[in-house]
Amino acid sequence: MVKDKMINEKQLVLFELGTETYGLDIASVYEIIRMQPITKVPKAPFYVEGVINLRGRVIPVIDIGRRFGFEKTEEVKNNRIVVINIKDTTLGIIVDSVTEVIRVPVESIDPVSDIITSGNSDYILGIAKLPEKMVILLALDKLLAKDAELAGIASQDNDGKPELAGIK
Repeated sequence: MVKDKMINEKQLVLFELGTETYGLDIASVYEIIRMQPITKVPKAPFYVEGVINLRGRVIPVIDIGRRFGFEKTEEVKNNRIVVINIKDTTLGIIVDSVTEVIRVPVESIDPVSDIITSGNSDYILGIAKLPEKMVILLALDKLLAKDAELAGIASQDNDGKPELAGIK
């Protein structure tokens, strides 16, 4: 009975960007950390803020709002870096705030219209209808797959040594 309930639910980490609420599958979230100094990387895409040192690992950090085309907002104390794992790549995304972790029944998630996902927004998995709001569910692997150079900022070379922007 408990297992059936888990299959019919998705556990999501909810975060805010501007006035909208977004959700990520909790399985892709490694941890949530406070903002910290970010080292700029020359010639990185406009939405790449730079890299951070997370317990000895160099992690690229992107401003997901800028990646979506939003104006850059000023940093506030609620800003967080959500550290995620996508296809063996760990990176951080800057969000305005992380609000909660919830379980959402699968039947309350509607697929998005083809009109919305046409073009460059195939990273939207669906819309979760909650009693108080709607949550846009994201597949960041699809969003970031188009930006393969991100993985090169702090990827592991075949010999296990860090590789920075293609420099070995």
